[in-house]
Amino acid sequence: GLPGTGKTLLAKAVATSADCTFIEIVASELVQKFIGEGAKLVRDIFKLAREKAPSIIFIDEIDALAAERVDVGTSGEREVHRTFMQLLTEIDGFHSLDNVKIIAATNRFDILDQAILRPGRFDRLIEIPLPSEDSRLDILKIHSGKMNLTDVDFKSLVECTEGFSGADLKAVCTEAGYFAIRDKRTKIVNDDFLSAIEKLNSVYGEETDHVGMFG
Repeated sequence: GLPGTGKTLLAKAVATSADCTFIEIVASELVQKFIGEGAKLVRDIFKLAREKAPSIIFIDEIDALAAERVDVGTSGEREVHRTFMQLLTEIDGFHSLDNVKIIAATNRFDILDQAILRPGRFDRLIEIPLPSEDSRLDILKIHSGKMNLTDVDFKSLVECTEGFSGADLKAVCTEAGYFAIRDKRTKIVNDDFLSAIEKLNSVYGEETDHVGMFG
C-alpha cells in the first residue's frame, strides 16, 4: 500500500488482538556496512522472537532488503544480498518458526524479489488502499475526538480530502488545532479544517499526490 495508509497500524492491531509479542523493525536498519552484521541482526531478531513466542515480527519497508537486484558486484550490494538470504533461511530454513509469524509492509511491491513471495514465505498478499469516503469520515472523527469542536461539517470536509491517506487526515486535524491556537480560540471551527486542507494542498500542490506527506 501507499505511504500513510495504515500498514504499520494494522500490523500492531493484529498483534494486540492476538495477544502476541510485537517486534517491529525497519528493513533498512538491517542493511549494515560491515560484513556479516546484517545477517547476525536477522538471526538475533528471530532468536528473540522464538524466545518471546507467540510473537509477530513486523518488517517495514521490506523493499530496502528484498528488492530485485541486477548487479550485486559492489560490496554494499553483496552485504544486502547476504542479509536477504539470511532472512529467507530464517523464514523457511531448518529451524521451525514455532509460534512466530511474520508480517512485512512495502510501498514498492513492484520491485520485490519473487523469491520472497513464493509459497511458504510471504504468500498472503493484502493491499491496503487509500481510505474510502466513509473511512475518511471515520478517521477525521477519530483524530478530532478529543478536540473542542463547534459547527464542524465533517461530510463537507470528506469531499475536500479525496486522495488523502490516513496520515494526511491526522495532519489535517492537527493543523486545524494550530489554526485555532494561533487565533487564540478555545474552539475549533469548520474554517480551521478548511484552512488546514488548503495549507496542505498549497504546500504540496493541488495536482500533487498528497499520499504519505506526513506518513
